[in-house]
Amino acid sequence: MNAHRYSAVELDAIYRVIAERRDMRHFRPDPVAPEILQRLLAAAHAAPSVGYMQPWRFIRVVDSTLRREIHAVVEAERRRTADALNERSDEFMQLKVEGVRECGELLVVALTEGRENYVFGRRTLPEMDLASAACAIQNLWLTARAEGLGMGWVSLFDPERLAELLDIPAGALPIAILCLGHVDAFYDRPMLAEQGWAERMAVTDLVGIDGWPETRSES
Repeated sequence: MNAHRYSAVELDAIYRVIAERRDMRHFRPDPVAPEILQRLLAAAHAAPSVGYMQPWRFIRVVDSTLRREIHAVVEAERRRTADALNERSDEFMQLKVEGVRECGELLVVALTEGRENYVFGRRTLPEMDLASAACAIQNLWLTARAEGLGMGWVSLFDPERLAELLDIPAGALPIAILCLGHVDAFYDRPMLAEQGWAERMAVTDLVGIDGWPETRSES
């Protein structure tokens, strides 16, 4: 018996929130209660980080004009992405890819400046600052789902333009626009799977033994 193991009820809750987390695109405009938002941000800040560098910075966007400008940045990149997708362009344009205008709370996540000074764990893998910030975002995502709130990660934007809008210092890098808020319902499956864009791969195809995994297409 493992004395460190959580109870069955606690384990069920953990696995449930992982299974039911969704990248949400449809929101109600109701505000997020301040005490819940603080709990979510605290959960994000409890994430692991390489060398304990804590490279994440969160910016709350509360000004309505600024929100509209951010949406314009996202829309411009959406159209550029559609152009780059060639034969799937029309299909992509039919997808709802963000909820910037509708969500109750809009957050921008950025990597802080001065990251090059952190060598611990990053000498050969400098991108571990990004991996660390992604862990913080995932913490926020899972706790948001547990609180009954939806969250969507938007990556369609020009980082330089977004940094300019938010007065982000030189050397820092915005990596995510997070739409957070109340929803009418959570998708039964990931939205892109429901709409036929892609399907989740089988975990057995992604795990190798003593070497690179062999996928069905390779076997």
